[in-house]
Amino acid sequence: MERNRFSMEPKPVDYTINVRGELINLGSPMVMGILNVTPDSFYAGSRVQTADAIRQRAHQIMAEGGGMIDVGACSTRPGGEVVSEVEEMRRLEMALPIIKEAEPNAILSVDTFRASVARRMIEDFGVDIINDVEEGRDKAMFETVAELGTPYILMSVAPTIETMLLGFAEKVNQLRALGQKDIILDPGFGFGKSLEENFVVLNEMEKLHVLDLPILVGISRKRMIHQTLDITAADSLNGTTVINTWALEKGAAVLRVHDVRAAVEIVKLKAKRDSVKS
Repeated sequence: MERNRFSMEPKPVDYTINVRGELINLGSPMVMGILNVTPDSFYAGSRVQTADAIRQRAHQIMAEGGGMIDVGACSTRPGGEVVSEVEEMRRLEMALPIIKEAEPNAILSVDTFRASVARRMIEDFGVDIINDVEEGRDKAMFETVAELGTPYILMSVAPTIETMLLGFAEKVNQLRALGQKDIILDPGFGFGKSLEENFVVLNEMEKLHVLDLPILVGISRKRMIHQTLDITAADSLNGTTVINTWALEKGAAVLRVHDVRAAVEIVKLKAKRDSVKS
């Protein structure tokens, strides 16, 4: 009976986050487009380093229906080089003004694990969301986002839903105690998990709704897709679309993707199907 209860499709929940004083409703899933100002991110199609390329990528994300732009300046791919704080800052300081000028209405997220970088980007560049792939390893990160009132994406490297729930619950309590209001959970596909564990987490992802927080899924073109299919990341769009569809069925509120148009089409088609259910 318990297993059947968890296997039911999650009911829509009107999650909201406060962005620049405006409540953004995540009850209707949003698409976050990836923009990497790095030379070594795992998918070459996401890398943009010149001013023109950054501007064009920002325009593309929004024109294709994305509502959020996630900017990364330090690759987190397995085996990748972790650049210095100075270099991460330099890349973001170059890119963020270009993106904000090109698409001032975009919700702007920065993918960083450094609290000092988060603070600078929020205070000096008006970043709207901090996307932390190190689940608060920098001890100052929780205090920083809580103090500045910035929505925070908390990722897990746990290999199972059970350990993930325990870790999330502990960290959410820490954040709440500091006054943090807006928290988005990321199951961390591709981080700290075997190929099989990634799929088990996907199969059980709806269990995370017990925490009553929106869920972000970042699965775009990752190894769990191209290793399973014996293809490359460049050939993984169809697999990404399939898994993103499953993620929406499990209640994902945000899809973080390289291919915005395809993800937006999934969201629209699911919304249409749901609207005509008998």
